[in-house]
Amino acid sequence: MKTLVLTAHPNMKDSTINKAWTERLRQENNITVHDLYEAYPNFKIDVQEEQELLLSHDRIIFQFPFYWYSSPAILKEWQDVVLTYGWAYGAQGTKLHGKQFGLAVSTGGPKEAYQAGGYNKYSMNELLKPFEAMSNLTGMKIIPAFLEQGVRTMSPEQVQESAERLAQYVTAE
Repeated sequence: MKTLVLTAHPNMKDSTINKAWTERLRQENNITVHDLYEAYPNFKIDVQEEQELLLSHDRIIFQFPFYWYSSPAILKEWQDVVLTYGWAYGAQGTKLHGKQFGLAVSTGGPKEAYQAGGYNKYSMNELLKPFEAMSNLTGMKIIPAFLEQGVRTMSPEQVQESAERLAQYVTAE
């Protein structure tokens, strides 16, 4: 299965977990790692190129740190300009139908903070619903999200273990 991983971290070089994830995934065959901030530092997204990338892959993964209960800005911009009516959704918008879609999301706060009664009041499943709705609208089959929470307190060994688990998640058939 050919997989496209769209990474969206505005400061990848200073990241711990997303940088380790990206470096690990780049070692895999059949995975294209596409760093949106690196490709489009000015946010001028090449829609045709991005749509061609989507068409040439069977599985699409959005990888990002959880910012303000969503993704970093460039991923939202990417969705707005690439997933167009008549191409990704609408009566004629069937280009992504049948592709798999998943998320690889990191949070600085611990898992306990993301639940009813927790610090953030909502579970990650609830907070990630807009991505599930996007998947549904575009006809993609959603796979369970890969979540790594509490990353601020992870040891270097735990970071590497997480990168290995992510590689297994992304390459699973």
